[in-house]
Order: sequence, then structure tokens, then C-alpha cells
Amino acid sequence: MRLLLLGGTAFLGRAVARVALEDGHDVTCVARGVSGGVAPGARLVRHDRDHEGLGGVEDEHWDAVVDLARDPGQVRRAVTALAGRAAHWVFVSTVNVYADHSRAGADESTPLLAAREDDDGPDAYGAGKVACEGYVLEAAGPQHALVARPGLIGGPGDGSGRTGYWPWRFAHPAGDGEVLVPDALQGATQVLDVRDLAAWLVTAAEQRIAGVADAVGPRTTLGAALAAAAAAARSHAVWTAADPGWLTEHGVDAWMGPRSLPLWLPFPDHAGFADRGGAAARALGLTTRALEDTLVDTLAWEERRPADRPRRAGLTDDEERELLAAWHARG
Repeated sequence: MRLLLLGGTAFLGRAVARVALEDGHDVTCVARGVSGGVAPGARLVRHDRDHEGLGGVEDEHWDAVVDLARDPGQVRRAVTALAGRAAHWVFVSTVNVYADHSRAGADESTPLLAAREDDDGPDAYGAGKVACEGYVLEAAGPQHALVARPGLIGGPGDGSGRTGYWPWRFAHPAGDGEVLVPDALQGATQVLDVRDLAAWLVTAAEQRIAGVADAVGPRTTLGAALAAAAAAARSHAVWTAADPGWLTEHGVDAWMGPRSLPLWLPFPDHAGFADRGGAAARALGLTTRALEDTLVDTLAWEERRPADRPRRAGLTDDEERELLAAWHARG
């Protein structure tokens, strides 16, 4: 198969290229190349997709295209440039396209945001992806396109730090054998291993699977995810569960980012964001590995990171010790 990957130098794109190459396919990646190189064996065509054309690949014929873009203009130009030259499209969208995230177990029938081309406002990412989906489905036709809507993607190489923080923290407690966790362990969380997603996207390109599906990991609780992280780290650290309100008062954020406790999602209007059904993708062939297996490999990747490189999510050692001391001294 001749596979055209629009992207390919970052987290998911490199994983897709690696899987396709392992399956014996001819892989060409169109990217600026600023995020890094492509997987060994792939061809890189350097091109800024904010400009017209696709670096010359629009003059070739492709068995399948996998597009990871978030910019509607880039997707519109791509489907126009490749009209009649691609047998199948796989577009990587996001669960952020939905207008409502409050209901656990929701599926693809959930109403979407209104499509938008601008990048202003809190819903710009999701609304832009809605517009991208529309361009792909209109150009390729629903029978020749898969629109995959991933939730949280994790695993080795996750630069966001969301899936790597917990196994790393359990492996390296900053306190005296303690790890600070939110006292919200029954909350939902859902992680899809990047390698499982990449394998499914390549299979969809090979088999010309069509449809629209939420690509999400197994539904579980935050407590079960933390237990898997502790097991991955072979840790016997004590969990110190702090009140969510107290954590917020002390400047600890939820979900992601600096000074945060990743995967914790305490907002009622997002109660279903990391708790989607996922049946449609499974029916189309998506398979997932055990979360502990993902976290074992993610921890191994985290341990290879330069020690002086700041993590993009979680608490620093100093923050962890400060918060644990404050929690125990609260009276």
C-alpha cells in the first residue's frame, strides 16, 4: 500500500508511520519537520500546509491518506489537491467535537459543536475539527472515509506528561514514601495507548474501513488507573488522598499542565469526557491493551528523559513535599 501521512513527525504521526512500515507499506510523510524526523524508512516531504499544494505529492496516486491536521484550511486544501488521487481517507479528529460532555457512556449520536474556521475561544479546537471532518466526508464520501475521534491518547512518547506522571511519581515518591492523590478515586478516566490507535488507523487504511467512531480506551476509574500506575512502578508508596476543594484552594489544577494532578477531572460538565462508550470503534476493529501494560512502557520512556527537562504535567518534587506537609499540618 502507498500511504500518504499528512503529518508524521510528532507523537501519533510517528506511531502511525512505524506501524505502517512494519506492515511493509510505502510511507510518505508531508510535514514541516519542525517536530522532529520521521520514522526510519519513511520518506519526508517538507511542506508548510498553510501554503497551497502538498509539496508535489498531489501529483501522485495513493491507496490511502491519513490526515492528523486540526486546521480546517489545511484539510480543505488537502482534499482539493488530492481529489481523484486517493482511494481512501482516514481523518484523525477528537472527542472535543461534541457539544456536551456531561453524560457518561455517550456515543457518536451526541450533538456536535458548530463548525468554525477561526481559532478563538475555548471550543475552537473542537469546532475546527468539526469543520475538518466535514471537508473530508464531503470530498471522499462517507463510504470512502474513516473519521476517528480519539479521547486521551497516552503511552511511550506522551510529551504532555498526563500518562507518564503517575507511574513516574509512584516510582519516585517525593515525600516520605507518600504520593499525593485527589480524594476522587471513583471519577472516570480513559486512556488509549498510542500504539493501539496507530495500529487501528493503519488497518483502516489497509482494509478501507469507513465510518465515524470514538477511538477511546477502556472505561475505568481514576483509582483503578492509579493502582495500575503503582503496579507498573512496583511501588509500595502510601496514597495520601487530599480533599479536592483543598487541592484547588492550594493552586493544584486538574487534568493536565504544571502544578496539576493529571487525569483527575472534577468538573460536572465534563463528567463524560473521559468516559465515552467506544462501542463503534470496537465494532470496526479497534483493540486495546491493558492499562498497566501501557503504563509500564510509559514509565520506561519517562526514565529515559533528560532529568533536567521540566515535565509538562504533574507536581514537582518540591511542590509535592510542600503540599503533603500542608495537608498533614492542616489541623
